[in-house]
Amino acid sequence: MWPTDPENGLSPKNTIGIDVYNPPPLHWTSLLVLAYQSCGVVYGDLSTSPLYVYKGTFSGSLHRFLGEEAVVFGVFSVVFWTVTLIPLLKYVFIVLSADDNGEGGTFALYSLLVRHAKFSLMPNQQAADEELSAYYRPGYSTEDTPMLRALRNFLEKHRKSRTCLLVMVLFGASLVIGDGVLTPAMSVLSSFSGLQVHSSALTHGEVLLLSCIVLVCLFTLQHWGTRRVAFLFAPVVVLWLLLLGALGVYNIVVWNPRILRALSPYYVVSFFQRTGKEGWISLGGVLLSMTGTEAMYADLGHFTAASIRVAFVGLIYPCLVLQYMGQAAFLSKSPNCNIHFIFFESIPRPIFWPVLVIATLAAIVGSQAVISATFSIVRQCTALGCFPRVKIVHTSNRIHGQIYSPEINWILMLVCLGVTVGFRDTTLIGHAYGMACAGVMVVTTLLMALVMVFVWQQGFLLATMFLLAFGSVECVYLSAALMKVPQGGWLPLALSLVIVAVMYVWHYGTRRRHMFDVQNKVSLKWLHALGPSLGIVRVPGIGLIYSELATGVPAIFSHFVTNLPAFHQVLVFVCVKAVPIPHVRCYERHLIGRIGPREFRMYRCVVRHGYKDVPGDDNDFENDLVVRIAEFVHMEAAEAAGNSADAPRESDASVEGRMAVVSRPFDLSRTGLLMRAPLPNPEDSAVVRAATATTAATSTADSSKTETIQSLQTMYEPESPGFAIRRRIRFEIDDVTSESMDPAVKEELSALVEAKHAGVAYIMGHSYIKARKSSSLFKKLAIDVAYTFLRKNCRGPAVALNIPHISLIEVGMIYYV
Repeated sequence: MWPTDPENGLSPKNTIGIDVYNPPPLHWTSLLVLAYQSCGVVYGDLSTSPLYVYKGTFSGSLHRFLGEEAVVFGVFSVVFWTVTLIPLLKYVFIVLSADDNGEGGTFALYSLLVRHAKFSLMPNQQAADEELSAYYRPGYSTEDTPMLRALRNFLEKHRKSRTCLLVMVLFGASLVIGDGVLTPAMSVLSSFSGLQVHSSALTHGEVLLLSCIVLVCLFTLQHWGTRRVAFLFAPVVVLWLLLLGALGVYNIVVWNPRILRALSPYYVVSFFQRTGKEGWISLGGVLLSMTGTEAMYADLGHFTAASIRVAFVGLIYPCLVLQYMGQAAFLSKSPNCNIHFIFFESIPRPIFWPVLVIATLAAIVGSQAVISATFSIVRQCTALGCFPRVKIVHTSNRIHGQIYSPEINWILMLVCLGVTVGFRDTTLIGHAYGMACAGVMVVTTLLMALVMVFVWQQGFLLATMFLLAFGSVECVYLSAALMKVPQGGWLPLALSLVIVAVMYVWHYGTRRRHMFDVQNKVSLKWLHALGPSLGIVRVPGIGLIYSELATGVPAIFSHFVTNLPAFHQVLVFVCVKAVPIPHVRCYERHLIGRIGPREFRMYRCVVRHGYKDVPGDDNDFENDLVVRIAEFVHMEAAEAAGNSADAPRESDASVEGRMAVVSRPFDLSRTGLLMRAPLPNPEDSAVVRAATATTAATSTADSSKTETIQSLQTMYEPESPGFAIRRRIRFEIDDVTSESMDPAVKEELSALVEAKHAGVAYIMGHSYIKARKSSSLFKKLAIDVAYTFLRKNCRGPAVALNIPHISLIEVGMIYYV
């Protein structure tokens, strides 16, 4: 019925004929609607770049060349070819094709490499995960060329190479998180600085105060969610882009139509010949024309590659080019203008104030998009075990990707205000902004080259050409940005180092804890030798034992029964783990198996989530689990009956560790169970039922104890919304199907139903991680200080998994790693 593997628990392949990689093409009207919507979410940051590109370029020693028309033309030519080469050619036509089941971003590239090249450092991976329908790209072949096989074996065998790859990915993610700090500060302060053009009485301090007020309001309103203001995003950005294009055409016609000549790459060469080192250093300002480009790829999951391409080629690219060309035309004829307000001085006076209002709104929209992307990246890092658990709130019932994290939001706000007040100048913030942008692009290029080799299997030649063509250009920009480190470029490096340190310490501690669990798991032979009672008292009820182990019995089980030799009638070892794909389909999410012979009443449930799924999102897990176990029992019995005609029936011990993908059946009668709605006068809770059963068995309990427990239940149940209703759902054996049911199956289902009615308890390990005395000083600092601090100040796993507090039992253990 399904393949077996005692070690890894192989599950059956998906037999449903769904082509998840090649959805049907969109109608052109739907494509245009998506392209229109993407303008507000994806391009808000990129569209505000004209506010500060020329200011950042001419702010340094290049300012002395302002009076030379050839130099101004050269700067525009560099900007034009930069926007054409990186955003248009690299991202729009190449990188957008490297989607991970429709998702994009740095972690999408890393996920592709982890699955296709076995670069993973994630613990708890099984061979069963490779059977997921979305695991491999279509057309992927496992046959490698000798050179590719040698490179793959080298990277797989040398752990340090995989560690370097992970650190590089974390560094890229930390730079994007840093953008969540720099983008609001840069965009809002740049837009408000335009007030000083026609309001000489307005001081810089007052502009700074207004910017800080808007930033506080922006972060305060984040809990409302993107969906409440999303209808404003696209119109604002589209109107802003059309204004940019119109203003560009106006300035070209009025000031200097000869700027069209600068489209020739000849002006790029002449620019560097004339300016030399100053021209190279000025590339740190030109770099700002690409800020927000990474959002095209990172936000791919919200739209489609085709819609993002249509929006960029049809609207974004021509409007930005026209605006940069228009500003250069104005600047070539106005060398004495204030370069700090070049964009606002190029606006005709009659429409200055409307443009200023729209520029401010566009800056807020661009900031909102980057902040939302930061929340998504933090969630992805958390799912892959690379970031401490934080609170995630869904702000939309319809769009799963729109989330909000209060802790991250307030940290971003405080750091953003600190940057705004501390730097006080968009030039210094621009240096930091360009540094973050260049770093992310270099990381993406390196990962993209690996994807071409290992995932697309296009050979080393194509990957090398891609790396040389784009990597060399980006390294030149990165080198220019590094020259600005003393003038503000140090900020993203400092932020990234702090964030990477937090990520890596958390990942290291999590991995060491999992290794301890693997090395100290309970021997199944020892467990079988104890017999069906396991050498302890089996009390009514279901015990859900949460562990990070997908195979074996965790050490917390032996630790618990050693100190309290009693456990529940039915035991289910639950493992909630992340797999390196964006989303796991509901019908593939649960692996159900049996531990030991049938009479042991011990099962295993592995719940798999993608890095964009939210664990604990199932509000009816315990009732759903009962149905899946019943379905598994029937599947197992059906296979045994089918095999009995050809061979003698296998012993129960031979099915140990066997697991299968079990989806919840649409027809509950298939499981032999009936589900009843809550009764008007429901029975007592799990705590009360367990106390009553114990009283009846011993005949020594006082009746006042039950009343005390009832009063405690009344206090605690309101803390878990929906808890009482879920617990009052009743299961019964279907009399119609039970007549033809195997007696052993009926007996097992009856025991399962009785245990469910007695109550469900959630048992989790509350571990304390400590470094061994013989460990190095670095390891002691990482584990005993940094990791312990992060664990104490992050959300607990019970809260993250939505486990009801009234039913939670935590088992304390000390892990010496």
